[in-house]
Amino acid sequence: MTLNMVIGAQWGDEGKGRVVDLLAAEADFVARYSGGDNAGHTVTVGEQTFKLHLIPSGVIQPHTVGLLGNGMVINPIVLLEEMEKLRQAGVVINPERVRISYAAHVITPGHLALDKAREMARGDEKIGTTQRGIGPAYNDKTARGGIRMETVLSQETFADAIEANIEKVNRQLTSLYGTPPLDAHAVAQEYAGYARTLAPYVGDVSGMLAEALESDQSVLAEGAQGTLLDLDHGTYPFVTSSTPTAPGVLVGLGVGVGKVGRVLGVTKAFQTRVGEGPFPTEVFGDAAIRLRGTGENPWDEFGTTTGRPRRVGWLDGVLLRYAARVNGLTELVITKLDILSALDPLRICTGYRVNGDRLENLPLGPSDLSPFEPVYEELPGWEEDIMGVQAWENLPPQARAYIQRIEELVGLPVNLISVGPERDQIVQR
Repeated sequence: MTLNMVIGAQWGDEGKGRVVDLLAAEADFVARYSGGDNAGHTVTVGEQTFKLHLIPSGVIQPHTVGLLGNGMVINPIVLLEEMEKLRQAGVVINPERVRISYAAHVITPGHLALDKAREMARGDEKIGTTQRGIGPAYNDKTARGGIRMETVLSQETFADAIEANIEKVNRQLTSLYGTPPLDAHAVAQEYAGYARTLAPYVGDVSGMLAEALESDQSVLAEGAQGTLLDLDHGTYPFVTSSTPTAPGVLVGLGVGVGKVGRVLGVTKAFQTRVGEGPFPTEVFGDAAIRLRGTGENPWDEFGTTTGRPRRVGWLDGVLLRYAARVNGLTELVITKLDILSALDPLRICTGYRVNGDRLENLPLGPSDLSPFEPVYEELPGWEEDIMGVQAWENLPPQARAYIQRIEELVGLPVNLISVGPERDQIVQR
């Protein structure tokens, strides 16, 4: 069987969680491959809304097994809280349904303290991190000084590793940032208890996936963040510390290239981002309020993880073409088309202008977008409420034309279109 991937094609928050939930209905395994609890996926089923940060969204489907891959960094406290919330909501969570790679890395309180101290020290040059300890945890991993999840198999070894980590961090906190140290011994004792609880969940995720794919089972890789936040291919330095693009799936799960099937790029019908960094098509004022919402609805544009209002703008076709290229996307999924109802005209950025020249593609990647002025194309909008539409032919002609123009600009088919937050508010072509 093949490995299918759901990849964010923008700056994250594209609505990947509900797409994964839909596709997981036909999957045996759903696997997260990168990032930590800086990512947030929201899935709405009836009156229940699930906000997940570490456990794959696909576990809401009762038959799937959720896997946390070696490419992730995991905060044990957040993971255990998330497990308990899912249980309280009626989702079965046990070692048969959730498995954690022995090679995933642990986020400690020291990593959180360092993340906050570093961001504060940047002042006006802050990156806008979620301050969840993600960057410092990946720093330790790369420096070969991190704590892997396999360490929880021994409470004593885990406690010793945590205490050593906190002592190392304390030296940085006090000497570099002038902040008070953490109580290393107390933290170690607390985390020893987490080791006892999490140990049964730790295993060889890569091996499990190899067996699953060889035995003709279906595997769905669930992306976190988005292409434009990729450490190498995003708007550096305003990026995450991992690889949320499609190649990161293979490294972050330990699977081979020969198993890849569909690579679905998820993009909103407009553009959003949270935090600092360039945003050529950003809008402000009434237009921004119209696209973002007020925050009173869970579907409004406020970060699942941070709660921060998202920056919003018109869809950027240049960046979407770039995302299609670096990921090798096979198709697009458009979310939140319903938000564009009653907006007229609609705008799509089809190119950039710099020094009087028009560019169709980025000359040196997206790290510096400041010289570029977006070139817009206007399309007619529609007045109808489309949240109840489930068939392509029942969408207003203008909505179909908008989707078709995106297909033309990117050169990929759009096979799924969300028109509302509910699981069944999907138009399938």
